Amino acid sequence: MSEALMPLYARAQIEVERGEGVWLEARDGRRFLDCVAGIATCALGHAHPALVEALTTQAHKLWHVSNIFRIPGQEELAQKLTAATFADMAYFANSGTEAVEAALKIARRYHFAKGDVQRVDVIGFAGSFHGRTYGAINASGNPSYLEGFGPRLPGYHQLSIDDWASVQEAVSRPTTAAVIIEPVQGEGGARAFDGETLLALRRLTREHGVLLIHDEVQSGMGRTGKLFAHQWFPGAEPDIMAIAKALGGGFPIGAVLASAEASSGMGTGLHGTTFGGNPLAMAVGLAVFEILAKDEALAHVGAMSERFFTGFAALAARYPDQVVEPRGKGLLMGLKLHPNNREVMALAREHGLLVAGGGDNCIRLLPSLLIAPAEVDEALARLDATLADARARGWGKVDAQPALAGA
Repeated sequence: MSEALMPLYARAQIEVERGEGVWLEARDGRRFLDCVAGIATCALGHAHPALVEALTTQAHKLWHVSNIFRIPGQEELAQKLTAATFADMAYFANSGTEAVEAALKIARRYHFAKGDVQRVDVIGFAGSFHGRTYGAINASGNPSYLEGFGPRLPGYHQLSIDDWASVQEAVSRPTTAAVIIEPVQGEGGARAFDGETLLALRRLTREHGVLLIHDEVQSGMGRTGKLFAHQWFPGAEPDIMAIAKALGGGFPIGAVLASAEASSGMGTGLHGTTFGGNPLAMAVGLAVFEILAKDEALAHVGAMSERFFTGFAALAARYPDQVVEPRGKGLLMGLKLHPNNREVMALAREHGLLVAGGGDNCIRLLPSLLIAPAEVDEALARLDATLADARARGWGKVDAQPALAGA
């Protein structure tokens, strides 16, 4: 690895050369079934023809002009996103963490504009991940991301969502501006919150005049089988939502969607971006939306998810010494393990399967939303081989009783 690169990643020793659909090929000729998909980003797989065409066509016309001019693609994509959601307005950025930063600013500015200048506190939850910029790491529920980067920003508080009494107390404070939550935690271990929890949080925030922010950077754009994860629970809609990842299908893009009321404090000059919403990103985002917003695409996600989880249940029964439990929703999936998840990730690569890590000792599977049934079966077969190999190496829970062969 080049010594000129800052050592910020524990990179796998795979030099990726090209990709097609759910498959990646390394320079040395090895092929991998990709269940990472750029961490839930390449939602249409690699080199999808519609995205290649959209990007190439736009690249021949215009790349970048700055937001001091109207960009028609922004207006078109904003209209599609707001028409499909609770939102009235959209703002485009380059990434999920930028979308979260904008969401936090919108929430605080809302109360400032109303004269409630004391409302600045943001309530987040244990296990959450909202990005790597300074505001986002303060909003996240992982203190290790803050270590060594100076004092914690004031006004950010993390709670356990399972401690509902503490949540109620915090939201009721006159200094609370917003609550931020991922309807399905990704980095936190593929934890899907149920409708009762999300609806209760919506009622609580509304009761106390607190804005609700949903971080759907990972769970959005069809990943759970709805266009956005909260849409499984009518009435759970937030005031502000941060999205990214799958929206660009691998091209950098982020967005904030907000109701007219929540965004009423924002005006000219209060926020901005150089590259966000550039013509290239908008062309790709529109192409992605046209595919993933269709009912048949969302139904396919549901069917492939059911196929995966049926397979996970069989693996959990066959390898109780390896698997604690399956987790997740749609194609945002995880397996909580007994052996070290990082070691299992590396072992999976030896079997030609790419999986992501996650909190609470999980591995995550985040494949293309267009993955085919035969490819699901192949991923499960490679995962089976990985778990069998882990058992053979003596990894896992010693006192678990493996099922008999063929059971």
